[in-house]
Amino acid sequence: MRTDSVIDGVLPIDKASGMTSHDVVAIARRVLGTKKIGHCGTLDPLATGLLLLTLGRGTKIQDLLMSEDKEYVGTMKFGEVTDSQDSDGEVIETRPVPELSAEKLEAAFAKYDGDFYQIPPMVSAIKKDGVALYKLARQGKTVEREPRFVHIYAHQILEIRPPELDFRVVCSKGFYVRTYAHDIGNDLGCGAHLSALRRTKSGRFDVEMAFPADQLKTAPREEILAKLLTLPQVSRIRGA
Repeated sequence: MRTDSVIDGVLPIDKASGMTSHDVVAIARRVLGTKKIGHCGTLDPLATGLLLLTLGRGTKIQDLLMSEDKEYVGTMKFGEVTDSQDSDGEVIETRPVPELSAEKLEAAFAKYDGDFYQIPPMVSAIKKDGVALYKLARQGKTVEREPRFVHIYAHQILEIRPPELDFRVVCSKGFYVRTYAHDIGNDLGCGAHLSALRRTKSGRFDVEMAFPADQLKTAPREEILAKLLTLPQVSRIRGA
């Protein structure tokens, strides 16, 4: 049996909806019998898709992997604003949805291409004076948040089916896709929230190479470890 000392590398996981990123780490730690494990880039419980787990010496490159660009596909729903900016939150405002032409929608998305500052949502793990914002939000508090410098490399409107729209976005680290949906909804005058999200890529790692999170508890340990990328493999994939 492999021991902690030889479980070094990166394990790509396809996170299921309803799980936290911490849930995935806890299950993997227990199933693989290793304590030294982390993840690269939190996915909200609503979201599915690529979550990179770092194991053993792989934890030393965790910050490097987290800094890479991400690709997501998602769905936004117009006409409803929620307190969390996604469908896990409570609807706090409803507005009529006007007829949204393809041209008007494209202009709203294009506004955010390139560099800009994004204000993180209150329901987030960012800390204010040592307290996570989501804890303050639960107390009904709203505090000023420091804008974050982010970048969108590419976007694509995939399907328009009012009141919903499917999209793809390639963005920098630290980017909040639910805030993106919220802001676009505001710009269009009808409000919106993120109703579905899937991370498809992180750097050069693709969700197609990932092990399904919902099979972690039942799959043989060897089957899971077969998906483990060694550090030399990680280096080759990254082109380093």
